[in-house]
Amino acid sequence: MVLFAYSYAARRLFELAKQQGWTTVLGQIDPGPFEERLVGRLHEVSTGESSWTPAPASYWEDWRREVVLADHIVVNSEWSRRALASEGVPEEKLRTVPLVYEAPAGAKEFRRAYPRVFDESRPLRVLFLGQVNVRKGLSELLPTMLAVVDLPVEFHFVGPMQIGIPAALLDNPRVRWHGPVSRSLAAEYYRGADVFLFPTLSDGFGITQLEAQAWRLPVIASPYCGDVVRHLENGYVLRAVTPVEIENAIRWMLANPEGLARMSTASSLDARFSLARVGEQLDALVQE
Repeated sequence: MVLFAYSYAARRLFELAKQQGWTTVLGQIDPGPFEERLVGRLHEVSTGESSWTPAPASYWEDWRREVVLADHIVVNSEWSRRALASEGVPEEKLRTVPLVYEAPAGAKEFRRAYPRVFDESRPLRVLFLGQVNVRKGLSELLPTMLAVVDLPVEFHFVGPMQIGIPAALLDNPRVRWHGPVSRSLAAEYYRGADVFLFPTLSDGFGITQLEAQAWRLPVIASPYCGDVVRHLENGYVLRAVTPVEIENAIRWMLANPEGLARMSTASSLDARFSLARVGEQLDALVQE
């Protein structure tokens, strides 16, 4: 018998499974304590408002017990695998298996059109969808937005706001703050954008990348998450998440609408993220 359970809720289940002699597989949803320390440092230097607090010590004690009890640990990205290995998790237990995502109705037939040039009448529409906080790269993104304020770029933010925003950006007509929306409404924002911006500083995977790709939306992607984007094929991979790197990516998009069109054509859900392919990987894991 094999028991699969997700991190932070698996300790008692694994203890019972081990009593029965079962194989245990831990589905690790994030980079663990590595990410918490990273977020803590980000909040220390952030100039915006913050109510973030670290998890209690018992939380991580339970997690480390889960790691000991797990025969296999499934992570969703190489970023997470490296982070856990740096925490002393045995590398022989770690396996990288991406998330599954299936396109919503209508996405496969959707095609988007780009103008010959971006200008004041038709600006570049940049979409950020997710939690608006420092872990998602907002401290790096906000200076970028101020730097390109005179360019034909329009930013759309969809998601709960968890960081203080400068008044110059809250009141800027080129920046739209939409707040959280339902999953069905999120599709409208994917369809209406020209590029999806995902400047996270740490994510176990970042499934919004797959949601964007399903709608043939090129992604400006962080290197600190799941491997979805191929640089200058279906998006633009930042070398690092910094204001300069994000600005360079946006300026490239502005100067290359035809390149965006090619990226959109190449954007789709790779077979790596299909239910069948991920299922095969999990099945092979427990057969080892």
